[in-house]
Amino acid sequence: MSNTAQVAYPGGPFSLATLGQGLIFAQSLPQLAAVLGADQGAAAVVQAPPGTGKTTLVPPLVANVLNPSGGPAHKILVTQPRRVAVRSAARRLATLDGSPLGSKVGYTVRGESHTSPDTIVEFLTPGILLRRLLRDPGLESVAAVVLDEVHERGLDTDLLLGMLAEVRELRGDLTLIAMSATLDAARFAELLGTDDDASPAPVVDCPSALFPLEVRWAPSDAPRMDERGISRAFLDHVADTAAAAHASALAANPDVDALVFAPGAWEVSHIAARLRNIPGREILELHGQVSARDQDRAVAAREPGGAPRIIVSTSLAESSLTVPGVRLVIDSGLSREPRRDSARGMTGLVTVSTSRASAEQRAGRAARLGPGTVVRCYDQKTFAAAPAHPMPEIAVADLSAGALMLACWGAPGGAGLRLPEAPPAQALAAAVAVLTELGAVDHRGHATALGRTLAEIPAGPRLARALLDGAAVVGAKATAEIVALVAGEGRAPGADLTMLLSALRSGRDPGTRRWQQEVRRLEGLLRKNDTAATGSAKPARSAVPAEVSDREAVGFVVGLAFPDRLARRVAGTENSSGQQYLLSSGTRAGLPVGSSLSGHEWLAVAEVARAQGRDAAGTGAVIRSAAPFDLDLAPRVAATLLEDSVEATFVQGKVSARRVRRLGAVVLSATPVKATAAQGREAVMAALAKDGLGVLHWNDSADALRRRLALLHRELGAPWPDVSDAALLDCLPDWLGPELESVAAGRSLSALSLSDPLRRLLPWPEAAQMAELLPETLVVPSGSHIRIEYPEVSYDGPPVVAVKLQECFGLADTPRLLRGRVKVLFHLLSPARRPLAVTDDLASFWSGPYAQVRAEMRGRYPKHPWPEDPWSAPATAKVKSRM
Repeated sequence: MSNTAQVAYPGGPFSLATLGQGLIFAQSLPQLAAVLGADQGAAAVVQAPPGTGKTTLVPPLVANVLNPSGGPAHKILVTQPRRVAVRSAARRLATLDGSPLGSKVGYTVRGESHTSPDTIVEFLTPGILLRRLLRDPGLESVAAVVLDEVHERGLDTDLLLGMLAEVRELRGDLTLIAMSATLDAARFAELLGTDDDASPAPVVDCPSALFPLEVRWAPSDAPRMDERGISRAFLDHVADTAAAAHASALAANPDVDALVFAPGAWEVSHIAARLRNIPGREILELHGQVSARDQDRAVAAREPGGAPRIIVSTSLAESSLTVPGVRLVIDSGLSREPRRDSARGMTGLVTVSTSRASAEQRAGRAARLGPGTVVRCYDQKTFAAAPAHPMPEIAVADLSAGALMLACWGAPGGAGLRLPEAPPAQALAAAVAVLTELGAVDHRGHATALGRTLAEIPAGPRLARALLDGAAVVGAKATAEIVALVAGEGRAPGADLTMLLSALRSGRDPGTRRWQQEVRRLEGLLRKNDTAATGSAKPARSAVPAEVSDREAVGFVVGLAFPDRLARRVAGTENSSGQQYLLSSGTRAGLPVGSSLSGHEWLAVAEVARAQGRDAAGTGAVIRSAAPFDLDLAPRVAATLLEDSVEATFVQGKVSARRVRRLGAVVLSATPVKATAAQGREAVMAALAKDGLGVLHWNDSADALRRRLALLHRELGAPWPDVSDAALLDCLPDWLGPELESVAAGRSLSALSLSDPLRRLLPWPEAAQMAELLPETLVVPSGSHIRIEYPEVSYDGPPVVAVKLQECFGLADTPRLLRGRVKVLFHLLSPARRPLAVTDDLASFWSGPYAQVRAEMRGRYPKHPWPEDPWSAPATAKVKSRM
């Protein structure tokens, strides 16, 4: 570190010279200090690759700039997208600073906080900061916010960017920094720029910290995916590749640790279990389901004299964490990303190919401390075909929680906020519909008092509402246990939530400690929000009293949260591929093969996701977590989905009706009844809407009238009616009402005469001019009345007159209809009524092409006149001998 750089460091509560030793980003500190010191309430974007030290150095630099001397400290908040990254970053900075964790440097994650009144730099997750913003929109006690890893495009971080930019505009003295590990800093600089001069925020760059990196390709002979998802053979290949590559690396350097990337927690556990057969290695797992202690152990440096380590991780270690000692990376090339299936109304994590940007970040983990190696368990063709970047969460995830945050902020749908990307309209509308049903937003999209209460509960709006509603029925503790169970990251064996709850209560599950912390926190929220839960809430469920046993409690609370996922077993679908269930939303999903839930008539489903293979039971979706449900509780949890109605149908010329009780898309019972006249008419109309007007018999008269009306509407507009299929279907009662009732009573559709019904649409008195505007026939010079063929309803063409050529001798001016607006197109025919010419300019035809037609035709039809002068010859429909 140069003396010049040391002099440029601002003084303050942290020794940047000490903290920056060995970190590449120390070279960029003077530039960032100059940006921050130039203006109170500055904004900046820091672009630096992972491992350069930006997370360690930027927060204390900001603290020094804002706290150059004694006096009350200005607080700095730093977001990290994951809890383990929050804890790791805080511990690292506190250790380097030599201060106890929780004093100058602290952190806050869900259910855990290590801060004090002396804390200057506080690390926290974006979700925690969002809820603080709702309670304190001005962040009056905060001098600066640093948003780290904005390139990951998490939904909460995207919302924070827009909301904090607005706070900065209102306050003027809030320093705001966005930090990105990839080359998209310009986007964030525009978002944080000022409106006054439309200039982007300054970007502080940093050189890469990478040493030379060797890239190896080790594709598997087995396919990465099979009918059940990721194939076990491929996961075994990843584990075996990691074992062989680590053994080879250790032969050259005994201090090499390895980092293996897998898409999800189950895959991490499978690979780790296979690796544990290797003697002399320490195998660690790093994902959201392991305990905080085990997470911290995985990201800590290897203990002196400790065995070489292989850390198997999800994308959690991709960019927001630096794992010391890693010089070897093994990449499966797969990731888990949220996806919303709008057709089925479900959202979940799906396995996708890792984006090229993520693959580069994974690889870079091996070359932070020295030359490293990445082994990619796929080929170069697959890498080239991968997407450039991961999908932003706002574009693919369920937006109900995000939409509630925006509503509470006073910006429904993100209106007026500078968001990196606008929420998709369809997903946003679905989210608002859910919030409206919950009573969380009003008709304008603004948050209600209940909505603000739900936003304070970090479990999603549905589960938050279930927490409040369920506590009054099954008790605060039991409801908190179930909500913590569903909101947690534990995997229910065979999708059975009741079984998972039993394991957590008994302490058999490794996630018990974290679950217990969450239960205590939710119980505290229930006590705090008791008034809001019972007083100001707009009722979104029926208040039907219900006795709920302990056995039914899980299904009851899950049903409160997800009434659209109450599911009934589909009879006759149980086979080796599992059991199908029909959800009240209309989606079919399968239970995992061998699930203990098989055989239950009703389930309350907490999670359903797209899937293929055996576990989907041929439905394309699989139930990930559920509990048995008692249908007697349906009026309590899903009153708005219960319907009792008469459904009439028109099939094969007959109307039939039945009284149907439904729970959403699930039919509970159906009894035959006699349809009323009105129900029969509606059934016939529904059949016509489904099958189209083509099932009606359009005779020549009706078809001709409809064509004339279509041309009148096309040329003149109102009041002439639109007689397209769509328009006629929209106004069936107006023109076909009596006939519909006669069909419902038994008359055949094909027996209907449609001319008179169409005339009901004629406008008066304009209809009196119809024969003049568009006559049915045209008088030609021979005296014949020739039928005018008007274009089809859906065709924008001219009216056509097909007439023998000899009948038009002497006709120079092409006739026009609609008072001169529309020309008639003539099809001039031979005596055998075969086309000779098509023209809408008779004068040009007689003066030119006629001579060639005459030369060709007079020998073929000698009995018919073919005069040299068609202008003066008498028009006739007869042969020469009869003229």
